[in-house]
Amino acid sequence: MSESARIPSRDLPPGAVRRAGRWAVGNDDGELFAVSPRCRHQLADMSTGTIDADGCLVCPWHQSRYDVRTGAMVSGPRGFLGYHGPTPGYTQLVLGYGRYLKLRVRRVLRRGDDVVVE
Repeated sequence: MSESARIPSRDLPPGAVRRAGRWAVGNDDGELFAVSPRCRHQLADMSTGTIDADGCLVCPWHQSRYDVRTGAMVSGPRGFLGYHGPTPGYTQLVLGYGRYLKLRVRRVLRRGDDVVVE
């Protein structure tokens, strides 16, 4: 295991999402997850995203939501490029391919004072 796949557990409190090497790592009230770090919509850095009330990882740019257990997009973007707002047909298109072009998912463990992506 490389050092880049670790993050000190104190840097990942409940509700936080951070970068650990090549992964976006999060803590959903004690449930740890790691997914690939780029949104399938416009490649936003998911390690700067948030965790919503349903435990989904939310993209920081256009609020696409991802199931962190499967990596599938569960709701599409609310905008594109610099625009934030309704995009009915476009949102459905992105949601459709986001269900197939999933985020990669990795197992995460606590080891001592660290969170480790396997």
